[in-house]
Amino acid sequence: MRFFLRLSGRLILLFLVLGVLATAFAAALVFTSLPNAREELAVPSLSAPVEISLDRHGIPRIQAGTERDAAVALGWLHARDRMFQMEAMRRSAAGRLAELAGPSALRLDRFSRTLGLLPRAEADLAALDAETQDLLAAYAEGVNAQLAVRGRLAAPEFMVVGEPEPWRPEHSLLWGKVMGLWLSGNWRRELERAALAEALPPAKVEDLWPQDESPGRPDLTALPSAPHLARVLDAIPLFGEDAPLPASASNAWVVAGRRSASGAPILANDPHLGFNAPILWYLARIELPGGQFRVGATAPGVPGIVIGRNQSIAWGFTTTHSDTQDVFVERLAGPDAYLTPDGPRPFTVREERIAVRGREEPEILRVRETRHGPVISGLDGLAAAEGHVLAVAMANLQPNDTAAAALVALNRATNVAEARAAGALFSSPPQTLLVADSAGRIAQYLLGRTPVRASGDGSLPARGWDGSMDWTGFVPFDAMAHIEDPESGVIANANSRPAPASHPVYLGRDWYGDWRLRRIRDLLAARPTHDAAGFAAMQNDMVSLLARELLPVLRAVPPPPGLPARAHALLADWNGEMRADLPQPLIHHAWLRHFRQLALQEGGAPDGTAAGSEFIARLLLQPGRGEAWCGAQGCTPLLARALGLAVADLQAEHGGDPAAWRWGAAHVARFEHPLLRFVPVLGWLTRLEVGTGGDNETLSRGGMRGGGANPFAHQHGAGLRMVSDLADAEGAMAIIATGQSGHPLSDNFASMMELWRSGDVVRLGRRVENETGSIRLTP
Repeated sequence: MRFFLRLSGRLILLFLVLGVLATAFAAALVFTSLPNAREELAVPSLSAPVEISLDRHGIPRIQAGTERDAAVALGWLHARDRMFQMEAMRRSAAGRLAELAGPSALRLDRFSRTLGLLPRAEADLAALDAETQDLLAAYAEGVNAQLAVRGRLAAPEFMVVGEPEPWRPEHSLLWGKVMGLWLSGNWRRELERAALAEALPPAKVEDLWPQDESPGRPDLTALPSAPHLARVLDAIPLFGEDAPLPASASNAWVVAGRRSASGAPILANDPHLGFNAPILWYLARIELPGGQFRVGATAPGVPGIVIGRNQSIAWGFTTTHSDTQDVFVERLAGPDAYLTPDGPRPFTVREERIAVRGREEPEILRVRETRHGPVISGLDGLAAAEGHVLAVAMANLQPNDTAAAALVALNRATNVAEARAAGALFSSPPQTLLVADSAGRIAQYLLGRTPVRASGDGSLPARGWDGSMDWTGFVPFDAMAHIEDPESGVIANANSRPAPASHPVYLGRDWYGDWRLRRIRDLLAARPTHDAAGFAAMQNDMVSLLARELLPVLRAVPPPPGLPARAHALLADWNGEMRADLPQPLIHHAWLRHFRQLALQEGGAPDGTAAGSEFIARLLLQPGRGEAWCGAQGCTPLLARALGLAVADLQAEHGGDPAAWRWGAAHVARFEHPLLRFVPVLGWLTRLEVGTGGDNETLSRGGMRGGGANPFAHQHGAGLRMVSDLADAEGAMAIIATGQSGHPLSDNFASMMELWRSGDVVRLGRRVENETGSIRLTP
């Protein structure tokens, strides 16, 4: 007996020692995957040596002899610091995430395969001009030079999932495909609006979305049944679950020299996208002979500066939110054909084999396409039972996408006229480009292919079989509503309607509220001139004009006695500022959240119906509008009920003293690894969190989903803020939300998060402050 006890004790000790050794070995491997701060490496495709200096945040200053060598170096750096982010992007776009993540990624993989993003990128690459193809090839050479040396040590994730495949030029185009898909819009809204058509009268359906004048009455005769539409919607990726980007927003504004303290134009831009760790953006400075430079935000996977400036111009983007996607109802003509104006036509069919981690056999996906685009009603795995299928037409899926050539031309542009020519090449996504040059000119251009419809307004699924609602072409670039050198000396954009309703080009019918745009204009009008520091402060402004407009209505509501009355009293002297250290924003948003839910229930909307800030504003600010949802007595009784429910929730979560509640305790920005967030321990270890201010309608964007266990969690916002003063001959100011590195153990994984939270910026100048690394790439 003693022998077996001694033996079992030794075995336990042995297993413990082996466990410790295995853990130590794994930790050593992870630390080995950290990149070297100082090294020299031969890259055969270079024409001359490239010098790279790294500052204390890991922001590189690249000194290259040619534009091609700079692209090689940028590819090498992106692979050094963000290779797994690039891997996740290309797998997401190519429909290959399930190979790593298993069945949980199948919904996104089916979607990407159905749209055919990878084969479309391959076709677009072949159609690009030779110079753009060469720069994409140079970038891929730089990525692969890093992979050849590091292999599975290119990022710690590859130790588990295996060595990354070589990078190909078309993989860089996939980034544009993803952005084009998620930054376009409307097609999901068409399905949501159609699904509600059976449950709500038309006037109530219209209340749920921003709206504008329409060129034609929606046709309801072609709509599929609500259950069928619900199945399709369930099969479409959703932000916060598996879609990479949310409904997006951005701020951008520019002033001419006469409105600038420096005497030269100043441009500010902060795009609002989903949060991940690391963030989408990677800061860099590229220097070329003759005083040429490019500085700003790059996107790992893409050669060149996406948002930034060079020696002569500065530029930024916002999403236009024009309608460039339509769903078409196609009538079947047998099992393998559909009706067209010229008679039956067979589907174009291909078979996709999706490998799934943990399964021996791949999933087989049969993809059909019509003359309008891919069939999306097969995403749920069910055959159409109503004699029709749904196909989606997307401008971003059209052939000969020249966005890559446009970005190259924009990086090279030396004045507004050349930036306009570059803008004409941007085929996708629909964006608003703001640009300024050192000669003093400022401009705004609407980019991307905008369809011309034979009829209809794109608000609901259209008839596909008779051609009556087909796209007949795209709006010429010069016909769009551009702005050049306005008399005011100011241009601003914040995703609301970008052109007057009287403009002859129809962009869409659904527009977001203009609270952010009006706040920008108010702040610009408050001073005769502005400087770069003031623009950076504006980007962190937390005043909600919507809250200010709603406050008189909310203050007039008789609150329930007790704790609700104490919470209500705190709104008396509040100015609508969504600061993290205040209780009022939390009370305000919890109250409106419950009011929205009650109004939708009272109004007969199905469970799960979404409604944004515009819906709330319509009910509470437009006389007589709320009765349809709130009842004959108006919305005041419903508001009183909602306040009681909201305060009960807040008391349970934050305690019984409303004055001690804090917005930042609930409005927490969370940055998570796109795949490791699903792994219990690793998800926690790689998660970054910080309490923040702002909300959906403030310049300091604090985008929230509004539902689920954490309805006020800050899910998307300004992961990048940048300000360029063209009087500064060599630099700009910028900040990203996390850090330059994607390695969780790197000093630069989250080195800029506190600066980002507090509204600070770093300078991207010629001089490298506190150099922490020096790299030399040689031929």
